[in-house]
Amino acid sequence: MSLKRRGFIGAGALALAGTARADTFPSKPIRWVIPFAPGGNYDVTSRIVADPMGRQLGQTVLIDNRPGAGGVVGLDAAVAAPADGYTIVMASFTVGYVAPIFAGKQQMLQVLAPISILTTAPTLVVARPDRFPDMKALLAEAKAKPGTVTMGHSGNGTTNHVAILRLQLNEQVKFNIIPYRGSGPGIADLLAGNVDCFADQLTSSMPHIQSGKLRPLMNFGLEKIPDLPAVPTLKEVGCTPFEGGTTAGVFVRLETPKPIVERLNAGVIAGLKDETANKRLRELGAIVRPSTPEQFTEVLKSDEANVSELLQKGLLKPD
Repeated sequence: MSLKRRGFIGAGALALAGTARADTFPSKPIRWVIPFAPGGNYDVTSRIVADPMGRQLGQTVLIDNRPGAGGVVGLDAAVAAPADGYTIVMASFTVGYVAPIFAGKQQMLQVLAPISILTTAPTLVVARPDRFPDMKALLAEAKAKPGTVTMGHSGNGTTNHVAILRLQLNEQVKFNIIPYRGSGPGIADLLAGNVDCFADQLTSSMPHIQSGKLRPLMNFGLEKIPDLPAVPTLKEVGCTPFEGGTTAGVFVRLETPKPIVERLNAGVIAGLKDETANKRLRELGAIVRPSTPEQFTEVLKSDEANVSELLQKGLLKPD
């Protein structure tokens, strides 16, 4: 069911949320909830942006990892907090809309308001260098032995999971899909040889790619990754192309007064534009995308089209 029909009303409704003044906000530390374990894309991105954001706001931004249920545990923590701007949460369309379906709940985008996009991170299939020479070899083995090639992801309902399901649907191939509580634990299992490959954001895989411990086999995006030009796209591998990158940002409780949301937006944008933070994010392969709440809302609406077919076919549903 569409975001509009489900009651997603976005940042515009914040004008009705009150007339609180932003000149006294913040007067204490802000909690930034990360709905995944340390070491993944969300964790890395949040920690890079939090420090310069805190300097701009004049308060410490504290990181709070709350992994579980594909991000729903962290979202629950954010929704349960007071609507005063002192708790924010990083999420994407799939984390806010799809993951709750897997947890047997309604989507949470109707109770959260967007603050700003943070980044779009390319999603890759990575493997140990001794396991697959390239993506064509991986697909050939998966087609020859359906359900035997194990492919991990950071949690049910995440962008990574959706990308794997779309690949299966488009290419008529079957993987043994393994969910983790974030990219960090999954990559650790991959490095240990306990899973064959992993769908991961470049931001968390890049250090392992640079060290030679992991081999990037394919980019789920429509365009080449500038820092990894040798990594083929879906189209170059011979697969039906689609955009499988992760566009994620920061949210707050919907009832949070608009002046406070605007103050948070200014803090996030300052964090993203900080020279050191911006450079670190770009070095990890992320596309830095500061935005208004309204621009983020439009991105969320367009993301819905990427999962609608999977939902209609019953491929995205609770186990």
